[in-house]
Amino acid sequence: MLDLTPPPPPTAEQARALHRRFVQSVQIVSIFVGLLWLLLWALDQQHVDVSQFGIYPGRLSSWLGLVTAPLVHGGVEHLLANSFGLMILGVLTLYRYPQSAPIAIPLIWLLSGVGTWLIGRPSYHIGASGLSHGLMFFVFISGLIRRDRTSIAAAMLSFMFFGGMLHSILPQEEGVSFEYHLSGALAGVLCAVLLRRRDPAPARRKYSWELEAERDAELEALARDSELDLPRPEQVPVLWQRPDTESARGQLLPFPERRPPASAVPSVRIDPADDQPPTRH
Repeated sequence: MLDLTPPPPPTAEQARALHRRFVQSVQIVSIFVGLLWLLLWALDQQHVDVSQFGIYPGRLSSWLGLVTAPLVHGGVEHLLANSFGLMILGVLTLYRYPQSAPIAIPLIWLLSGVGTWLIGRPSYHIGASGLSHGLMFFVFISGLIRRDRTSIAAAMLSFMFFGGMLHSILPQEEGVSFEYHLSGALAGVLCAVLLRRRDPAPARRKYSWELEAERDAELEALARDSELDLPRPEQVPVLWQRPDTESARGQLLPFPERRPPASAVPSVRIDPADDQPPTRH
């Protein structure tokens, strides 16, 4: 199910954090691409044979090329073709997947070289095309797997600019290493699957019926919990306190004087002769 619900407007702090992340992503990718151009110029000035830094499939002595092959290129046209892809795809990866990028980029770098060393033709393979293909497939497959709004947008951008990479993983030209492209693409797919839950999905705006359903669920939960809660102390009836004296706390109640019952008083028998006047002697 596609989640195309528009996100809520970001707060001022969130907007600043997103802008800062985008600027940092552009800076990091620009520095990396700039270093590739500087390295190309330095090696050309020294007339260095760059094939010694490449990957030769099946040859143990070329294992160093797993690290150095993406850094060297065969010329200006070769590096120019990879620079645009590295800029766009690198920024998309770092900006949209900040938690996955530090893991995905090194894995794609190494796994694309390992795959080329295993299945490549007997020739030297150089260039950052394996890395760029891996980033494209990582962003594209991540959008298909995650299906949230921003991931889908990043996947559409990557496919719009670099959808031709789906064809370049197949053998086409004699001097183009499709093995490097294919290995990078497989590494990107693998990283997208393994890291699909590493970056949390952005918050999305909820519809009114979703808010009403959540409110009803909360009210039902409160009603269930209230049945199990103990009453408050003021709600507990006190046996020795009459309800009508609730407002008369602190007053002394008058107690009537206790009198013995009539049956307990001894009866005095009066003789009728006592009513006669006394006699004189």
